[in-house]
Amino acid sequence: MILDHDACYRAISARDARFDGRLYTGVKTTGIYCRPICPARTPKRENVVFFATAAAAQEAGFRSCLRCRPECSPDLAIWRGTSNTVTRGLALIADGALDGEHAGVEQLAMRLGIGERQLRRLFQQHIGASPITVAQTRRVLFAKQLLAETPMPLAQVALASGFGSVRRFNTVFQKLYGKPPGAFRHARTQSAAGEDMTSTITLTLPFAPPYDWGGMLASLAARCAGGEIVDHDGWRRDIQLDGATGTIQVHLARQQPNALQAIIRFPIVTALPGIVQRIRRVFDLAADPIAIGQQLSEDALLAPLVQRRPGLRIAGRWDEDAASDASSTDGAAPHDAFDPASGRLRAAISRLTGTGMMSSQALARHAEHWRPWRAYAAAHLLAGAHDPLGEAGGPADVAA
Repeated sequence: MILDHDACYRAISARDARFDGRLYTGVKTTGIYCRPICPARTPKRENVVFFATAAAAQEAGFRSCLRCRPECSPDLAIWRGTSNTVTRGLALIADGALDGEHAGVEQLAMRLGIGERQLRRLFQQHIGASPITVAQTRRVLFAKQLLAETPMPLAQVALASGFGSVRRFNTVFQKLYGKPPGAFRHARTQSAAGEDMTSTITLTLPFAPPYDWGGMLASLAARCAGGEIVDHDGWRRDIQLDGATGTIQVHLARQQPNALQAIIRFPIVTALPGIVQRIRRVFDLAADPIAIGQQLSEDALLAPLVQRRPGLRIAGRWDEDAASDASSTDGAAPHDAFDPASGRLRAAISRLTGTGMMSSQALARHAEHWRPWRAYAAAHLLAGAHDPLGEAGGPADVAA
């Protein structure tokens, strides 16, 4: 993935938060990769190289910074719209497809219906790293988050982050950082470390601002899915996985901007990565609102709607098959799901434009300009047509 070196350097020099999650800086003199908002002194221009993903930086031999903590950056799906296969592959990796002893890239490719060589090529093209490196980077960064934010015993952290054993956990951290996992404990969690924390875990899940929190809660409340409760403060759900039961609560993080806080009560630690991935899907935390807004704003009809709700997200479903791409009438991925025959959608456009009902064929042709964000375009149109606040504006965003 090609990044403009000058533009990236300007971003890290200004510590521009808009680029957090969109690029990572590899510092040649230290072997460390950082977020663009890292508080450390900006390296010289000739001493840095830029990557679009944390996995690409790790594959190039850099290790994550201990000051800016790349595991805390928004995990943006910057490859969305370029490859449904990569999107599905990443969903399977997040669900642990490469974590078992007998798991491998060949088996992953078979599940995706393509050859192993083609899968490796697609990952290099869109992510800048191999599937194995992507899986290891996710394990390491998730483990660092658990070490920093929870007092889970090291053995539970190893299992929860997909390492399979404490020995492998220690080996990987020693190789990457030259120190054991326990050295990454924060002072506030060190005193409680060793307690059995399998029942309750609290994690911070960052997002790229702006985020229409009120709109998200309204969407979740409107669908009334079984086992879900939505109020002014957040969302709660009962869950059943692998024969065990538990609960999840999600609300805006009060101590950290641009993040949600998830309280997870579940007895099986190995299920934790999958649970977190489902929460991220429900709250659409991988969305890049700047990229989506820029493209949709090129359409005269959508531009004022995007301006009114720049942080609009699409609520996902808890039990949705994350690896499936059959989410639209034309087989598009969820972020591009679109039904031009929808009577509600065509009626919304008619109301917004003051014209007659557009035919499904005409809408399908017009919507080609909205790819790969047709689902967001449809959401803006439906919300705009039924906005009780009219032209005055929509729900307030939590961050600008």
